[in-house]
Formats: sequence, structure tokens, C-alpha cells
Amino acid sequence: MSTCMIFLLWLVSTPLAIHADSLPVGYLLNCGADEEAVEGPLKYVPDDHFISTGNKTTLNRTDILPRLRTLRFFPNAKARKFCYSFSVVKEGKYLVKTIFFYGGFDGGKEPPVFDQIIDGAKWGIVNTTEDYANGGSSFYEAIVVARNKILSVCLARNQHTAAGTSPFISSVEVYLIDDSVYNSTNFNENLLVTVARSRFGTDGEVVSFPDDDFNRYWEPFKDDNPFVLSQSNVTTSTFWNIPPPEAFKSALTTSRGKNLTVKWPPFSLPSGRYYIALYFQDNRTPSPYSWRVFDIYVNGEKFFQNINVTESGQSVVGTEWPLSGQTEISLVPVNNKTVGPLINAGELLLMLPSGGKTITRDVVAIEQFRTELTNEPEDWTGDPCLPRENSWTGVSCSDTVPVRILSLNLTGFGLSGSLPQSISKLTALKDLLLGDNKLSGNIPDLSSLKSLETLHLENNQFEGSVPSSMGELPNLREVYLQNNKLNGSIPDSLKNKRGVNVKS
Repeated sequence: MSTCMIFLLWLVSTPLAIHADSLPVGYLLNCGADEEAVEGPLKYVPDDHFISTGNKTTLNRTDILPRLRTLRFFPNAKARKFCYSFSVVKEGKYLVKTIFFYGGFDGGKEPPVFDQIIDGAKWGIVNTTEDYANGGSSFYEAIVVARNKILSVCLARNQHTAAGTSPFISSVEVYLIDDSVYNSTNFNENLLVTVARSRFGTDGEVVSFPDDDFNRYWEPFKDDNPFVLSQSNVTTSTFWNIPPPEAFKSALTTSRGKNLTVKWPPFSLPSGRYYIALYFQDNRTPSPYSWRVFDIYVNGEKFFQNINVTESGQSVVGTEWPLSGQTEISLVPVNNKTVGPLINAGELLLMLPSGGKTITRDVVAIEQFRTELTNEPEDWTGDPCLPRENSWTGVSCSDTVPVRILSLNLTGFGLSGSLPQSISKLTALKDLLLGDNKLSGNIPDLSSLKSLETLHLENNQFEGSVPSSMGELPNLREVYLQNNKLNGSIPDSLKNKRGVNVKS
């Protein structure tokens, strides 16, 4: 995925203007830090309780926001992903924002390039090179619906990650947002990635929290069109997306009888399906004549007909609009009204497939196994199977839906711990390969693993007897149990089973 789709600049020298009464609901992390960072009423806490991997470092900089002075980086080149885990409300809608400031933490001249992932979906590529060269930090934002009670936000190497470099992150924000926000999107199949969010007719500051309840960044946008200032306030709590009132303070416009054309966003878009939200308000002093009527076109296609814009404000939303390259919004007046059309603000978000998820019972089973281990692989967080190129080390999964775990191969990983009974809930498992480790305890009853073909438990420290039910597994072809501390002999049901290679 092209990185320009979420390429947004936030200069590190620009402080957030914050004066809120109530705080947003969610998590604000100061990554790699040992203490909180406070920005107005917002408090960013250390990230240690949300991730168990990576290294922390501090930048020798005093000219940047406090939470950009520390970061967490991930040097393990063998791990497939590195995940933060957040307790969330299942089916709740969340805004996820990641912030990056390189600062030359690794002694290099350019930031590394890498992927970021939400649950089982690849969110996009993190490329902060241009922002960093301009003295800035970078942020990326996505809207998702939580499919489980845990939401994972992950980083991962990709083909662009140079050898010897490490993915890194400065801050993570996760906000619970209202159900109405972006509610015309099918979040069962999609997530939204913010491409642009602008308030028109101004070159002022970025508007964020507390003006925006969810700390969304509304960047200024101005072009060669005339601009006007609003003469009245808008009650935005009645709008689906709850934009901040500040988004209506100014607008781009044109004179009576003319079309208003705005090329926004000011960069080329990758081909894709997009969510578009446009906001309007008649800027004049409220009166019986404070309204404007016009049609809206996007790249020549009619987006909305005869919108009637008053001082109360209006919004128009379109989902799954195909866009590519430069986007042009045209407002065409109806019946030569006494005033020209105008536009106050806009949001543009790319729709991406949500990526699916590993079936819940498999996730629960392998998570229970993970808790029994003292030194599990570093990337055993997030979705076990998805994205497929970022599945857990040693885990292989089905290509079809529902996504199931088919193979577990941790041979020679030096694992300590036990094999819990919950492993028997991985009912699609064909291969269980745990040889050459330091696993101990009893071998659990595996009678529910009807698909199991290969079982390697050799060269461990298992005790007790071999379960007789092992001989009842219909597809079992190979069992290695040698060099353990097992008691008794191999059960007759297994020893006499035809077509099974048993080593004990």
C-alpha cells in the first residue's frame, strides 16, 4: 500500500492547544518512557503494561513535545510482528492513532520503513522520511470496530526495512468513539484509514482536542479561492461524525453564479475506495435568507443534488467512492442564487479490507498455551494467523474462512513450561511439533484432535503415562516420544495401530 495515503505532517515544534473539560475515553501511551508526559489535560502514560517486547531509548532533544523524546524500538529481525494489546469493548468503535519521531535514535540518517497492523489487517506502511527531513513527526490514524475484547496494534518489518534497522514508535492513542461516527461504513468487512481531514479557508493552527472530542486533527487548507468567516455558531453534536465547531469558522467560496472548484486533498491519491464527508454552513448572519442551494460533484460525478445549506450547517457523506490521482470537488449553484456556493471542511478516509480473524476458540486455546510457557517467541501477540505473512512464529493456518490453526512447530526453541489441556481445543491441528525443548508435566488427553497426523514430543521432560486415547486418533501417522521421563509402556491402542510410526 502506498504510504502517501496517510502521509500527514505535524511539526514537532507546534504544541497542542488544549483546554478541555472532559477527557476522551481510551488509552494514551508515551512509548519507551518511564514517566508520564502531560500535554494540557491529556496525560500520556508509559507503555510497559501494554507490550512485553522491544527496547526503550531517550532522545537528547528538548525542542520537541515531551512524548516525542522517548521511543520504543524492536531490533529482533526474526520476529514477525511486535504488538501492543488493549482491553476494549467488543464491537466498540475505536480511533487508533500512531505517532512517530525518528530523532536518529539508532545513529542513522534516515528513518526505517516498516508495516503497521491492526488485529489481522495490514493497516499500511510507515514511512516518515520526508517528515523527518523537514523537522517533523508523522502520525497515522485508522477507525476500526473491535472484533474481540483485545485490540492489537502492531509493527512489522517488510521488504523496505533495511538490514540493521528497527521499527520504532513514539506514541499510541486509542479512543472509543460514538456509534454514529462514520456509521455508514460496513465495519464488518472494512476499516477506515485517514487520508486527509481539513477545515477550509484558513491557514491557522491544527484543530484537535478539546475542540474535537476524539482528538482528530483538522488541518488548515487554503487555495486561490476567496474565503469567508462564519457569523454564527453550529451545534455539531447533532452531526453523525461530530465535527468540532471550529471546522465551520471559515469556508472557501466564490461569487454569485459561479462554480466553486476545490482540488483537495492537495496530493495524488492511490487508487481505492474512499469514504468522503463534506461540511457546509451559510456564513451570513442568521436571517430568512441565510441559505444556499447547489449541487456537489466529485471528479465530475454527481455526489449530492440540491443541498440546501443554512446557518445551522449541513454534512454530506459518501461511501465506497472510487478515487485515484488528483481529486476535484465542484459545487454548482442552482437557479443562479444571490450568493455562490461554499464549503467549510472535509474528511477523506481510505477503505481497506478488515482482514478477518482467527477463529476465537483457536485463539483462546493457543493463548492458554502461551501463558504456560516462560519463554515463548517474541512475536506471540496479536492475531495468531493474520496477516498471513505476520502469523506467530511456528504457527501455520488455513487459507480459508474460518481461519484455523493447522500446525504448531516449535521444535528446538528451548521452551520451558507445560502442555495444557487447552491444546486439545485446536481441533483442526494436523501437526504438533514440540521436540527438543524443556517442556514438563503430563501429556494431556488429545482425543479431540481428530485431524492430528504428526505428534513430536521427543527430547523434553514430560512425565507420567502416555494417554491411551492417543491410539484412537484416526489420522495419526507419526508419534515421537523418546528421551522423556515417561512411566510405563506405550498403550496397546497406539502400539498396535496400523500405519503409525511410534518412537519411544
